[in-house]
Amino acid sequence: MKRIYQLIFLLLIGLPTMAQIRSAAPATPSLKVKGLNIDYFSPKEYIIGGTTLTGAKYLDTATIIILSKLTKGESIVLPGEATANAIKNLWVQGLFDDIQLSITKIESDTVYFDIEVVERPRLTSFEFIGLSKSQKTDINEKLADKAGKTIINDNLYNTTRSIISKYMLEKGYFYTTIDFTSKKDASQENSVILQVNVDKGKRVKVQRIDFTGNKEFKSAKLRKFLKKTKQRAFYKVFGSGKFNKEKYEEDKLALVAKMQERGYRDATILKDSIYKYNDKTVGIKIDVYEGPKYYFGNVSWVGNAKYSTEYLERVFGIEKGELFSEEKLEKKLRGSANGDDVSSVYLNDGYLTFNIDPVQTKIYGDTVDVEMRIYEGPQYTNNKITVVGNTITNDRVVLREIRTKPGDKFSKELLVRTVREIGALGNFDESKTNPIPKPNPSDGTVDIEYHVEEKPSDQIELSGGFGGGRVIGTLGLTFNNFSLKNLFNGEAYRPLPKGDGQKLSLRGQTNGKFYQSYSFSFSEPWFGGKKPVSFGLSAFTSLQSNGLRTEDAGLTKIRLNGVSISLGRKLKWPDNWFSLVHSVNLNQYILNNYPGYLFSTGTSYNLNLTQEIARDSRNHNIFPTGGAYIRFTVQATPPYSLINNVNYATASDKTRYKFTEYHKWKFESQWFTNVVGKLVFKAQAQFGFLGTYNSAVGESAFERFKLGGDGMQGFDFLQGSELIAMRGYSNNSVIPVGANPTIAQSSGSPIFNKYVMELRYPVIASQSATAFVTAFAEGGNTWNKFSDFNPFNVRRSVGIGAKIFLPIFGLLGIDYGYGFDKIQGIPDANKGQFHFSIAQQLGGFN
Repeated sequence: MKRIYQLIFLLLIGLPTMAQIRSAAPATPSLKVKGLNIDYFSPKEYIIGGTTLTGAKYLDTATIIILSKLTKGESIVLPGEATANAIKNLWVQGLFDDIQLSITKIESDTVYFDIEVVERPRLTSFEFIGLSKSQKTDINEKLADKAGKTIINDNLYNTTRSIISKYMLEKGYFYTTIDFTSKKDASQENSVILQVNVDKGKRVKVQRIDFTGNKEFKSAKLRKFLKKTKQRAFYKVFGSGKFNKEKYEEDKLALVAKMQERGYRDATILKDSIYKYNDKTVGIKIDVYEGPKYYFGNVSWVGNAKYSTEYLERVFGIEKGELFSEEKLEKKLRGSANGDDVSSVYLNDGYLTFNIDPVQTKIYGDTVDVEMRIYEGPQYTNNKITVVGNTITNDRVVLREIRTKPGDKFSKELLVRTVREIGALGNFDESKTNPIPKPNPSDGTVDIEYHVEEKPSDQIELSGGFGGGRVIGTLGLTFNNFSLKNLFNGEAYRPLPKGDGQKLSLRGQTNGKFYQSYSFSFSEPWFGGKKPVSFGLSAFTSLQSNGLRTEDAGLTKIRLNGVSISLGRKLKWPDNWFSLVHSVNLNQYILNNYPGYLFSTGTSYNLNLTQEIARDSRNHNIFPTGGAYIRFTVQATPPYSLINNVNYATASDKTRYKFTEYHKWKFESQWFTNVVGKLVFKAQAQFGFLGTYNSAVGESAFERFKLGGDGMQGFDFLQGSELIAMRGYSNNSVIPVGANPTIAQSSGSPIFNKYVMELRYPVIASQSATAFVTAFAEGGNTWNKFSDFNPFNVRRSVGIGAKIFLPIFGLLGIDYGYGFDKIQGIPDANKGQFHFSIAQQLGGFN
């Protein structure tokens, strides 16, 4: 009877240790013994004489034997657990479909084993079914380290399923199901292609967001804090957007920050959950803890020697009793976008290693006392200034824009200003310009290394259009980093010589004999190379006619020729944001029976001197988020009528208009400020006035203002007047009240003003493109006499639009404006108007 109990015990306990494992789980335990006798009732200790591995083609034999722990020279008890453990050790590696362990021979007290395996196939690649092209690309990138070397096993299935499910969850697909199938890869032995069948289901929206634990904050207010996660509502015509897990996680952080900003410093999210509301939507439950509302108590300062406590308190600006906000505290200490924080005071005075640590020393009731612990450190002086990354632009072109000069005290303000000036060159990606200060504590100096990245800066304008029964073509080339001195250096052509920061523009527009316009301009920002004195030279010629020959009686033609020379310089007073430009311009107008002007036949010359003073403190050139732009321009011709003794009361048109005379005054201001997040507000005002010297001569036939439309010169011949854009009205349609529409649209008006309010939001910000959407309101008008001028009597419009800056094309835009006010005699002037702009200037008078 005792022997029977022993046999049952060994069957239940001992035999499982001698296992033969197949497929995905251990099979019925057994140990193959080739013609050998083992007494299962009398375990015996053996020495392993050796272990062989058969069936393995792609795995390292020695490594597999080591993993089995059946290594030569080790002792083993047979029968016993060691053989079962050997198979288990190999099985958990997930490398095999089948494992068999055999004893090949026993010699005295020495035993020899053979492990026979069937290797699992390797993964060659994934094949996704049910995903879009972009989704396949994204997931392939996430699984790139799996293909080509991974064994097909449960771990691969679980990892792949987890990565795909997480990705789809972030895209708003909550109910994704994933199945796997595989097919043999004929191109590689023991390899398969894993087919991943993805059923995405439908993207879900948020049906409702519920809050618990909130007492002071209403649930509706908390929902507003979740900027990127919105619940559905009947008044949201276009829906509330798809749920995005990644954006939801960002929103939770923003929610807590907003609560803390309002004095609830202990506010936090205790827990949250996302649940299935129905097949198309989910619900969100968020349990918040508000805590008490705190206020600033006493603020003390420790460690300040350079500046007095009273001065630092004025800069800090937070009074005792104000709502406690760590965000506001940080902004006042070192995070102000305007540079009016405490840290900037020190950093602008050379204290490069300055640090301030606000310590909450005491919390009593609802009050928080803060101690400002200051480390001023030494005052640093600029030493070596270098530029890295400019592969095309010459070093001197960049270095001359740098305001952190060797020998000067280190200044954060000048460091930021330098980044702006480098960006204004137009040759570098502003977002990649990175100044790196390298302090030398041993001698109190700092080396500054400006890292830049070149970007395409040349622009091309190539377009064709059809209007008035004719085709018109335009070709324009602008080289923004031209090098005149290398014009005859063949090795410098890429495709033209580059690197000196000069600008060369060529433009032509024609539809054959009816219209032609050609222009050339060249500018050098550092004329002479030593001082920031700019030089500009431009010339143009334009012609428009009815296409008849010169000898034909019905010929109507106008030609305009012009040349301009300018000199400009940057000023240091009233501050270093100012610039002054002087220019001399000579234009020639030749009219032959051409209507729409004060005279129809004759030649007129316009020699004028222009003085322009401007202040430009905008922080970015393409998409400003702060700063201002102000420009005042005076343009005047000689007062011919006052010095030539001609009786203009009886003079012919040929005499009266031979030498154009006028004085012209223009003013423009732009102001930018960040409203919230990335939303930017722009305010703009413009004014223009064309005056006369002699009432007998009357107003100038040229140089007037035409208001309305996109402000661009197209096929219509509009030379001789300034085009002022105003969205919501057709081109040149905003004319004085009571004016003849035909004459007013053709010749323009001597007085105009215009106002713009605009909200801008960026949607793309990269080296290759910058794009933003806008919502605007505009008002403007024109007048023929100063006595009629009323700056508050304006034609109004509102609208939306979008603009994109591409380095090769410049600023392109499309706007839709709706004009509220009718224009007498021009029935289609207002209401809905689309406006397109091509190669638009970034900060021009329009």
